[in-house]
Amino acid sequence: MTFLQYFKTDGIRGKVGINPIKPNFLLKLGWSIGTVLGKDKTKKIIIGRDTRVSGSMLQSILEFGILSTGVSTLLANCIPTPAIAYLTKFLNASAGIVISGSHNLFYDNGIKIFYKNGIKITKKIELSIEQQIQHTFFYSHYTNYGCSNNIIDPENKYIEFCKDTFPKDLNLSKFTIILDCANGSTFNIAPKIFKDLGAKVITVSIHPNGVNINKNSGSTDIEKLKKIVLLEKADIGLAFDGDGDRVIMVDHLGNKVDGDQIIYIIAKEYLKEKKLKGGVVGTLMTNMGVILALKKLGIPFYATEVGDRNIYKKIKEKKWILGAEQSGHIILLDKHSTGDGIIASLQVLLSMINNNTTLYNLSNQIKLFPQVLLNIFLKEDKNLEQDLKIKNILLQYKNILGKNSRVLVRKSGTEPCVRIMVEGENYLKTYKLAHDIKETIKLL
Repeated sequence: MTFLQYFKTDGIRGKVGINPIKPNFLLKLGWSIGTVLGKDKTKKIIIGRDTRVSGSMLQSILEFGILSTGVSTLLANCIPTPAIAYLTKFLNASAGIVISGSHNLFYDNGIKIFYKNGIKITKKIELSIEQQIQHTFFYSHYTNYGCSNNIIDPENKYIEFCKDTFPKDLNLSKFTIILDCANGSTFNIAPKIFKDLGAKVITVSIHPNGVNINKNSGSTDIEKLKKIVLLEKADIGLAFDGDGDRVIMVDHLGNKVDGDQIIYIIAKEYLKEKKLKGGVVGTLMTNMGVILALKKLGIPFYATEVGDRNIYKKIKEKKWILGAEQSGHIILLDKHSTGDGIIASLQVLLSMINNNTTLYNLSNQIKLFPQVLLNIFLKEDKNLEQDLKIKNILLQYKNILGKNSRVLVRKSGTEPCVRIMVEGENYLKTYKLAHDIKETIKLL
């Protein structure tokens, strides 16, 4: 079995200035991407980025490598990740690249790559790119270099695409919506979409300065959003992450509504409208309460490994259309080829309109199980999933928690940490077990 060295759960990611996010590597990476993915007749690759201060610098280096292979680039500049997926397919490009650290803070950055059909590249293609990186860099003849061009009005192309997923005979005029754009790449796009559709929009974190992306804001920190929703007596709060492929919501009472609950609301609406094909794909982290609620509706559920690419693969394999991660990646294959926070939000708002109800009432139909999530940041790489001490403690406490409990310990694919998830019917037992596991791992 061949293991990938650079590509992880969601592309390549790391701290800027530390391997692999360094100039020499990115030059080779661009050259390798151009060599592997630029072979078709279009010979053009789209590049976009989020609002991080390092984005322009990394884009220049990566683009140098691509152009040296004779492949041209189309620059979308600062734009959400799902927009690159759409533009790659719409403009018939060979591939689309997003320079983004997603939900991480500004000092991280990374690369996500879409194939020409707007879906994330497979592990097989990632392996081909990594193998190419091992080869010696060389320039094409100077007459064969690629050209760099800007895409004309990429933001409006994507804005119209998103608006087209919402019924033309309806609008959002009855809603007051708080948008938290995490000082990321949705900062000027999301407000326009929701305003164009008639909503009263109040914005939060829409002033990126290169270093404030995701800081105390966005889908990973909704405390500020909760307060503003309550203060403004808003109908809903929407928190996107730095590159716009995730959304976490807040109802009018200030309650968090995560990706598990969002996909339940959408699946139920699809079932009612006879648009549902098959069931829902989630992950090993999907809350048991959501799985049981879907089962009660007669909607099948399948759990795959964490990662939106794994979800997409399983949806396609089963010929379904819906999938989601608890963190807010919502994949609606009848609407888009990848997770899209804005499009998912529009579908939840549509369900609120169709049922003449609140987000609270839609999400309150699920009895979530107590779930404790903890992170341990590592100084060195350890294969903790295979550690005998960890296995023993997991077996020991699984019996204590009961039949509907789950205990997961896994290495993160996006950060240098171990993620612990403990779920059970009793919160105090669940909380104690999670912290016992954390202390055991820290002592290893």
